[in-house]
Amino acid sequence: MKFGIIKERKNPPDRRVVFSPEKLKKLQKKYPEASIKVESSDIRVFSDEAYKDAGLEVTSIMSDCDVLFGVKEVPIDALIPNKKYFFFSHTIKKQPYNRELLKAILAKNIELYDHETITKENGARLIGFGRYAGIVGAYNGFRAIGLKTEKFNLPKAETLDSQKELIDELHKINLPKIKILLTGNGKVAYGAKEMLDAMNIKQVSVDDYVSKNFNETVYCFADVLDYNKRKDGQVINNRDFYNNPQEYEANFMRFAKVTDFFIAGHFFGDGSPYLFTREDAKHPDFNIKYVADISCDIDGPIASTIRSSTIADPVYGYHPEKEIEVDYKDENAIVVMAVDNLPCELPKDASKGFGEMFLENVIPAFFNNDKNGVLARAKMTEKGKLTERFSYLQDYVDGKE
Repeated sequence: MKFGIIKERKNPPDRRVVFSPEKLKKLQKKYPEASIKVESSDIRVFSDEAYKDAGLEVTSIMSDCDVLFGVKEVPIDALIPNKKYFFFSHTIKKQPYNRELLKAILAKNIELYDHETITKENGARLIGFGRYAGIVGAYNGFRAIGLKTEKFNLPKAETLDSQKELIDELHKINLPKIKILLTGNGKVAYGAKEMLDAMNIKQVSVDDYVSKNFNETVYCFADVLDYNKRKDGQVINNRDFYNNPQEYEANFMRFAKVTDFFIAGHFFGDGSPYLFTREDAKHPDFNIKYVADISCDIDGPIASTIRSSTIADPVYGYHPEKEIEVDYKDENAIVVMAVDNLPCELPKDASKGFGEMFLENVIPAFFNNDKNGVLARAKMTEKGKLTERFSYLQDYVDGKE
């Protein structure tokens, strides 16, 4: 089995990689029958020399590899026919901008395994960059507070080398006394929670958060049943919410009334209630001044997220009354940080963590006859056709959706 680490070709450039030199050395030691090649790249966070120093072959020829690993979409003209590819294709939700990519994958007889489709039997994802989105998103949210208030000035995350350096910078600031709400229960939310805990910010219960005042900065970690409620008054469980979102309505205003800084780390499913609407944001009791929307659903559950922002220009303002974007310095603006590719700002840590998950959860399947079905569940295309699991994409491929 010959594995290849491909160069990232999508613009803007992404410095992340599926495997660091260290993780590839570990892979080779654990599976000596594996052969590994690394495509030369001048943008990757780990240099060609770092891979060579680890005893790995660095080359520009990848056509003899069986399996090719990348992060972002591979441009159509760079796809090598008849190979197995792993990358984020951004097609499983029928994204219009990548329909031609999926058509090309089928035409070139490529077996596609999207990183998002690599799951346990229960559907839980086995790999991803979510934790690092949470880490950088929380940091960027605090940076936005500093930009607005001019009380402190944090450097951009992309100029720092690691999570540790982000935390070191956060320890230098004098944070105003605020109440922070963090939503979610997955890797994104827990990544953000790592940063709040590293800052020694006190966590308080939902009941205390919504009903008490504090003489220090505090945060509340809220799950879906804390900010949604069944319309019939029943309290069941998270699974019921995920299965029957139409039976629920938002109960978020009790948080919005007392929150200064909102970190959105939740997953938003089809049919789920919006957390706060444009009308909610106009309510005189609405208190949220800063939003770090890590989930970044445009015109979705968080009314102030009217567009994604960029690493180069990460912050904008939302005017609740006018329902338009304004300068974040505007006195009436909700300050919004909604960068949609946050892990790119911490490429070294993100790549190391991703490779660790991949080595543990995916690579063994190549050598144990896929005994846990990881590859079978993830395979989107085979022999020029969609697999049964992903046949729902046929209309999308045919241009009928």
